[in-house]
Amino acid sequence: MPDLQFVLFVSALCTADLTTLNVPSELRTTLFDRCWALTHTEAPPTDPKERVLDLREGTELTLEACLSTIRSLLTDAGIRTLTWDHPVSEPTHESTPAAKPLIDRLGQLYPDPPEIVDPENPASG
Repeated sequence: MPDLQFVLFVSALCTADLTTLNVPSELRTTLFDRCWALTHTEAPPTDPKERVLDLREGTELTLEACLSTIRSLLTDAGIRTLTWDHPVSEPTHESTPAAKPLIDRLGQLYPDPPEIVDPENPASG
């Protein structure tokens, strides 16, 4: 995963209200607050809706600092892989009419539903 995508993904996970994320609440707050401090002079927002890391005005150095901060905090906590359980949600909007033919063709190419890897209930084979 590219560095920018990783930093934004982890910061989003840390601000999401996921009860099953394997990162303790205190560490989630610390991760976000430290990355926030690298890009802002004011204190991090307390309103959960405003806790969004925006790196558009940052530099490559800012990105590297956020990446290093996240990796070191997770490593110090003994977390090598982020895991969480979140139910599949319904689509938020319908596909555009122009995409319908492509979706139909993909459905013909792959008629069976994908096999989802579930560590709790591994597929028998």
